[in-house]
Amino acid sequence: METTHTTLMKEKLLELYHKEQEAIRGNATPMVNRIRQHAFSRFRDNGFPSIKQESWRFTDLTPLLNTEFVFDFSNQSRSMDVDKIFTCDVYDLDTFSITLLNGWFVYKHAPLTRLSNGTIIGSLAKAMEVYPDLVDQYIGKAVKTEQYRMAALNTAFLQDGLFIYVPEGVNVDKPVQLINIVNAENPVFLQPRHLIIADKGAKLTLVHCDHSLTHKVSFTNTLMEVYAEENATVDHYKIQNKGRNSALVTNSFFHQKKGSRLQSNIITLNGGFTKNIVDVSIDGTNCNSEHYGLYLVDSNQHVDNQLNINHLKAKSHSNQLYKGILDDEATAVFSGKVLVSRHAQQTEAHQNNNNILLTDDAKANTQPHLEIYADDVKCSHGATVGQLDPEAMFYMRSRGLCERTARQMMMIAFASEVVQKISIEALQKRIHSMVEKRLRGELTICEQCVLHCNSKEPTTFNIDLSKL
Repeated sequence: METTHTTLMKEKLLELYHKEQEAIRGNATPMVNRIRQHAFSRFRDNGFPSIKQESWRFTDLTPLLNTEFVFDFSNQSRSMDVDKIFTCDVYDLDTFSITLLNGWFVYKHAPLTRLSNGTIIGSLAKAMEVYPDLVDQYIGKAVKTEQYRMAALNTAFLQDGLFIYVPEGVNVDKPVQLINIVNAENPVFLQPRHLIIADKGAKLTLVHCDHSLTHKVSFTNTLMEVYAEENATVDHYKIQNKGRNSALVTNSFFHQKKGSRLQSNIITLNGGFTKNIVDVSIDGTNCNSEHYGLYLVDSNQHVDNQLNINHLKAKSHSNQLYKGILDDEATAVFSGKVLVSRHAQQTEAHQNNNNILLTDDAKANTQPHLEIYADDVKCSHGATVGQLDPEAMFYMRSRGLCERTARQMMMIAFASEVVQKISIEALQKRIHSMVEKRLRGELTICEQCVLHCNSKEPTTFNIDLSKL
């Protein structure tokens, strides 16, 4: 039975859906509106997820819904000058930069851009007008609204977000960067929607940054669907650096065809409440699907990473590696599932989740899971929850480092395994720096610190990192 908060919020959303129907539909195609109505029925019947569901057992939305949220169905943020309130600080990162402000696509010149190679980048709302057949061919096809309640809610209210189409054989020569900014005077409930299509043999790198520029309460329920057609390559990096009064639920659906290559890397640096849902359908042979994640949480922050990798065809490979560092009373959840269907012979799938708890009050719940219906496979899973290795600590202390500095370096080394998977050099350097600053900001370094943060010269250590 739903709680009072969730019931009231559900009733409000049901009322808004009918009251704001004209604005919500906008210029969407009849196909999109049919998908929207079906998803609305799902949400009406099922409501918000609850802790009675296995995938939400350790993550309770109820307290977050006890807020008088403001909903914007007509893009009241269009008059804001984003350049005056936010500038990306990743040096030497050359990207096609796209901005969403409070859930709406923001542009200076045009809502859609078609590059000389045929690539289309811009507003999903505009794409539904200009390229309705292309949008209808893909939108909603990979989204499982019957399984994921927050995905159903997003689909019911979908209006705007990022649209990318990369034509067959095209290599987008620099990354596309999506900057999703929340900056509002009142508590806002946002539901941006993204559709990414890499056609046969296409190559695309997408950097997705979530930021808050306000201390106000906010709830963002975002959904992204990515289609990697035959022999396509998609690299997706998601950087989450939200305010402590923010709630962020991300629904990411990936659909891979024969010979496609996918890499996803989710870095959670800050945020009051974060739930990342990743669902992958490997619907082709000889696919490769790599999924990495790093989360650094403290105070009473909560992060939940849920991954479902579905091997539907033979001879494909998937790998999951998620690592977390928890301080104070922070909590984390990892729920990973690999499904190997009976048609997916010669599948290789690996899954690993490692957590370091810095205090007795921090808690990590990890649930790796394999469900295998084929008999010719190589699959493994594992999980660890523990403290810093005392033997490695002794080794570093014996090299003259104080305890706090040794702890800092061990945590950086622990996190680096995920950060090093970022193939964009400028972004990797920036994230590595942000991880170090994040750890230094929450863990006091003693006066004997040898990191020399203010020095322009690089500091070297005569330490064998393989021993950590």
